[in-house]
Amino acid sequence: MAEGRTTGRGWTREDLYEERLGRRRSDLLERRELDGAEGRPMNREYVAWGSPILGRRMELLRFGHAGYPMIWFPTSVGRFYQNEDFGLIGAVADFIEAGRLQVVCVDSVDDESFYATDRPPAERIRRHDSYDRYVAQEVVPWLLGKAGAFGKVGTLGASFGAYHAANFGFRHPEAVDKVVAFSGKYDIHSFLDGYWDEVCYFHCPTAYVPNMDSEWIAKLSAMDIAIVTGATDNILSGTTDMIRILNEKAIRHRSSVWDAPYGHDWPWWKEQIRHYVP
Repeated sequence: MAEGRTTGRGWTREDLYEERLGRRRSDLLERRELDGAEGRPMNREYVAWGSPILGRRMELLRFGHAGYPMIWFPTSVGRFYQNEDFGLIGAVADFIEAGRLQVVCVDSVDDESFYATDRPPAERIRRHDSYDRYVAQEVVPWLLGKAGAFGKVGTLGASFGAYHAANFGFRHPEAVDKVVAFSGKYDIHSFLDGYWDEVCYFHCPTAYVPNMDSEWIAKLSAMDIAIVTGATDNILSGTTDMIRILNEKAIRHRSSVWDAPYGHDWPWWKEQIRHYVP
């Protein structure tokens, strides 16, 4: 099903990066050397397959050879290489190279779902629901097949990726035991132009978490949940609202709003991430 190859520190599909990012290969190679830590070279694998659920080719990057498995989501309309390109992989390269952490950076279909304003909102949310099933039924089993003794994965994302990480984790406690979400907003009403149905409800954490019964509260409380941002975040209320809901439901978590100057940007997330993974 999947195709790809591993080249250690070397690039796979460097043509992809040159075409999409418009940068010289030598610049990219130089940055990769800076991102890596001392020790075993970081395993880096490009993988793609035709998703039967989404009906299209989906790409991802896998980093690491062992350790706790995580799925990382990009920011809004972001691509599978974004978390590497902006240094989030490099921020934990020592964990990855030491075999403590392995990461799959998935692609998004945001431009076909929430951000596809040319499509009816019912179509947008159903495309997102298909994406959720793609991650649950295709990516998670693929990653766990490489993860050895681990039976569950963690999720992580920043900005709109934080929504993906939290929503997927909260919906799938059978597959996820850690959620790390930086500077997110967890209410999807603004993407739906007033449309609302059961599918929307079950993809909106600020709607379904307040109504969770004791069984679901116990499932989420068994997870390691970190809803995190900084005090200067321009969408700070997204984090504080989600933290309030978790508190009101007595769901165990270790969320935090870091003091200023921490806010909504990659340099802050690169510092914060080391406190929450692996």
